Amino acid sequence: MSINIGFIGPGIMGRPMALNLMKGGHKLWAYARRPETLQPLAAAGATACATPAELARHADVIFTMVSDTPDVEAVIFGEQGAAKHARSGSVIVDMSTISPTATKVFAERLAKQGIDMLDAPVSGGETGAINATLSIMVGGKASVFERVKPLFELMGKNIVLIGGNGAGQVAKACNQIVVAVTIEAVAEALTFARKNGADAAKVREALMGGFAGSKIMEVHGKRMLDNDFKPGFKVGLHQKDMRIVMETAHQLGVALPAAAMVTQHLNALMGTGDTDLDSAAVVKVVQRMSGMSVG
Repeated sequence: MSINIGFIGPGIMGRPMALNLMKGGHKLWAYARRPETLQPLAAAGATACATPAELARHADVIFTMVSDTPDVEAVIFGEQGAAKHARSGSVIVDMSTISPTATKVFAERLAKQGIDMLDAPVSGGETGAINATLSIMVGGKASVFERVKPLFELMGKNIVLIGGNGAGQVAKACNQIVVAVTIEAVAEALTFARKNGADAAKVREALMGGFAGSKIMEVHGKRMLDNDFKPGFKVGLHQKDMRIVMETAHQLGVALPAAAMVTQHLNALMGTGDTDLDSAAVVKVVQRMSGMSVG
């Protein structure tokens, strides 16, 4: 059955996600702050909208995929936000990575209008978005999750309902903690190998076959060895995610010492103008502190 879908934020990740929804046979209305980013969707048959409010007039399910918490608030609750004309009984699915605390507030505000909300941040990067193999972490009502699940299945493979509103964002924050701290560990290990005069590529090869082996060691370790930081996931976005992690940790009084340290290393990369590099570039910070030349 074809569903009328709204999609707000068809950027690097959002565009292929929206295209995959269309490939599933659904009608799509799309909004972007930069109209030129809508061209690939329009070429595939989507209808471009001038505002999120206009988009909401047509959609039963509205997806948002934007940068940060204020952006989500703006496209939903702003003067021309989706909540302006979203119908009672419709669903807003936020697939951005934002504050768990704010997500709960947004869900409560929408509920007063009879609109359901799911938070459904993703992991898997641009490649996962293109190949529809994203991991999707969902927070919200089970009944609403079941309603939207067929759409999630057009975008991802590992789809888990974590709990109530905000729980999906908590899971994504946990994902970012593990990824960031593991990138740091790989960066330190390879720097240690190099400083000792060992062949870092051979060290990585040996570690890949043991308990230290991981996707991060495989992918990011290779980037570090090759000094190739073409972004899969940019420093600026990872730093934003870790800011959310640390802000939430401060609110709750949770000690995250390793996450705090990596956040500072990401801050250092921002300060040296490396915002658009892949977050594997954390190795550059470790190398600088170790007195090594950085490529």
